[in-house]
Amino acid sequence: MPRIRSVADTAASATAAKAASIASALDRRTFLAASGAVSLTAGIGYALGPGTSSAAAGPAPAGPVPAAVSRRAPAAPLAPYTRGTTLGSVAAAPAGAGYRRLGDGPAWQRVVRGDLASAKSGREGRRTALAAFVQFTDLHLVDVQHPLRYEYLRSQTASAWRPQESLSVAGAVSLVERVNALRGAPVTASPLHFVMTTGDNTDNNAKSELDWFLKAMSGGRITPNTGDPRRYEGVQDSGLKLYWHPDAALRDADKQLGFPRIHGFLDAAIGELRSPGLNLPWYSTVGNHDALPGGCYAPGDSFFADFAVGGRKLMELPDSAGKAIWDNVKKGGDPKGQAFKDLLKSQARHMRSVTPDESRAPFTPAEYLKAHLDPAHTGPGPHGHGYTQANIDAGTQYYAFRVSDDILGISLDTTDPGGHYEGSIGTAQLNWLERTLRDNEKNGDSHVLVFSHHTSKTMRNLRQDPHHPREARHGGDELLALLGRHGNVLAWVNGHSHKNDITPHAGPEGRSFWEISTASHVDFPQLARVIEITDNHDGTVSLFTTLIESAAPHRTDFTDLTQTGLAALYRELSFNAPGSRATLSGTPGDRNTELVLRKA
Repeated sequence: MPRIRSVADTAASATAAKAASIASALDRRTFLAASGAVSLTAGIGYALGPGTSSAAAGPAPAGPVPAAVSRRAPAAPLAPYTRGTTLGSVAAAPAGAGYRRLGDGPAWQRVVRGDLASAKSGREGRRTALAAFVQFTDLHLVDVQHPLRYEYLRSQTASAWRPQESLSVAGAVSLVERVNALRGAPVTASPLHFVMTTGDNTDNNAKSELDWFLKAMSGGRITPNTGDPRRYEGVQDSGLKLYWHPDAALRDADKQLGFPRIHGFLDAAIGELRSPGLNLPWYSTVGNHDALPGGCYAPGDSFFADFAVGGRKLMELPDSAGKAIWDNVKKGGDPKGQAFKDLLKSQARHMRSVTPDESRAPFTPAEYLKAHLDPAHTGPGPHGHGYTQANIDAGTQYYAFRVSDDILGISLDTTDPGGHYEGSIGTAQLNWLERTLRDNEKNGDSHVLVFSHHTSKTMRNLRQDPHHPREARHGGDELLALLGRHGNVLAWVNGHSHKNDITPHAGPEGRSFWEISTASHVDFPQLARVIEITDNHDGTVSLFTTLIESAAPHRTDFTDLTQTGLAALYRELSFNAPGSRATLSGTPGDRNTELVLRKA
């Protein structure tokens, strides 16, 4: 019997009696949580390391991860709500050309999707909550002064440099503040279980960025500056018209489009911030920008490591050279970065001096794991945020964890150490995943959630892992087929595409699941997603998805350079960034939804 249900059924209190008037609107489990009689637990059980069965009663080889208990629910009574979500309001701008200011826009309504099963009437009164959590993805915390950044490719791709990037840490902290302020889950009013980040937590595979990410998530003081501690040394004070110079009178390309001049912007952008840290347990999944230099080159090259911490930075490049290098990257033609290395060597005379900094060094997969396991970053738990010593010992970055007695979570590593920004998984991980799913079914566990960075459509890179040259790599189609063979899979939750996209996948014998891809928090519309799972007690399960923005106000003030003001500017600048895509918010059916499934 599910833990949540058994606790709820045995809880009784005078407080619960007082709240009886709202019980008709809430199921019994939610009613008791709202009355303070019970608090749902988050991430309960053990993180199950590589080679450990998902059904194992004992701990992973490295020992059990302490059970992570969710925050106490906000003051009673909890109830369904829209405030603070895109069901209440969405940042939007009036129609027009040039730089546009954001304000409060119309809400996005919830769409019921019956692609995989019909939504039956009366389910609202029958449903019980099984789990609720928040997905962060593609935070891309950016060390904007890092020597290996290729901002000079801006004319080739909008992702090479964005005017808002220097405020990525302020934006992430504001997103943490939003989650901390949520009154449980919007639909079921269940207390939230945990937050999962689905990769690209950092941007340049730099130790500086990893430190900022871990402090943003678990709490601490962050100074998003490297190099000279007294001043900014990057492209935004270079005098080059390719980039927005917020403090200068220079008529750069962005100011010609209406971007403002903001005195003191760069000093504020590299100033100290304070993150309260999440008040929920959180788990981590790795993305290509966390694992690969530039998000696309095979790691381990000493040239790139030395260049990252050195005192030279390339800030401009002829368009013809930029086009050649970017076309090669898009095709996956330079996985080891040899052409990129040759480019940097050929442009040595055109580089500018910056202050060297060892904190910009790339981190290895083992260092990534050890940083998560550092007690200084445990925050609300669990220790390691899904990773265990077993991962370090085995050299893996995938694991299983208990969401609740009803649901198992599986976090995959879809990055390819052979290079390129698209992904795949090796045979060992594929076999581990199949064993985990099979054991879960064999032992009667009801449901599974799968998390990864890459989507099914962006797992097409089958380049071999240089550390496992005899191991085959497997793409999105194979993973879809595997998940479709197991009726207990509810959803595959991912990011990478920077776009909201929800796709139904129908498997054999009526088995089916949803693929839920969520927009990034570096490109507009800068969204995270709340996902709730309910049993409708009519042969179906519903997954409710609700998008949220950061806690920063929609309206900006160019004179407000406080932490909150910078987070608001982060959103508005991303909306106005040249080359930004208006389609990233997806269709209404990719945003706030109810996704119906037949129960396995």
